[in-house]
Amino acid sequence: MHLSRAVPAALAGALLVVLAGCSTGAADTTDALRTGATATPAAGTASEPPSPAPGAAKEPVRAPATSTPSAEPADRTTPRTETALLSIPAIGLEDLRVVPYEGTTDDWPGTRIQNRGVGASPYGANGGVGPGDVGNYLVTAHRLSAGGPLRDLPSLKNGDSVIVEEDGLVYEYEITGTRQTSFRSDSSLAAQRAPVPGKPGEKPTQAMITVSTCATPEDDAAGNFWRDDRHNPEHRIDKIGVLKKAPTPAAGD
Repeated sequence: MHLSRAVPAALAGALLVVLAGCSTGAADTTDALRTGATATPAAGTASEPPSPAPGAAKEPVRAPATSTPSAEPADRTTPRTETALLSIPAIGLEDLRVVPYEGTTDDWPGTRIQNRGVGASPYGANGGVGPGDVGNYLVTAHRLSAGGPLRDLPSLKNGDSVIVEEDGLVYEYEITGTRQTSFRSDSSLAAQRAPVPGKPGEKPTQAMITVSTCATPEDDAAGNFWRDDRHNPEHRIDKIGVLKKAPTPAAGD
């Protein structure tokens, strides 16, 4: 055996082992970064990440994804729990109970409330605001069934007053217009429920009210006998108003 040949061969073998070890470690690290896996530290090594090199930029500290956002100001009307009283002197309506519920106008929960002979007022993502709040205060009630509390609503004229009492405060609205809503038109329903009645997408700047009831006699007279699954006719008559006076304490408060 010649030493001149054996020594270089041994050195070459050792070099290959070192290079192979570096290559394997690099591949493992690359795969871990690419797949998001956490590399398992070798026995006897620390599990903390290495300190950054001097002068290297530090990674910004981020809040956990599940952190709770800052609390928003409380909204008096969400959830709304106070039953309001609705009066319309021009049609002889006095102290109609108006029950708030989370939903949208004339859905099943709202219809069940109306079937008790009272008014219903939706709130939430597809509903309206509360009495006196900026936006659209929506009130619906039956015209013919369950005592027909809004039987005379269509005769309401511009300038007539709608008075709402809630939680010891009285709000007076003035009727400014009339709309017709079709249950068979998504755009018509969106206009009824918009924060500015009749103007979807417009930002409200004042407190408004929509008092709505069915147009069953008018539809029947026109030969339109369509009904939905809740027995609503196609059309509703909506009386629109704006807040006329700032809220005042109810009598006796």
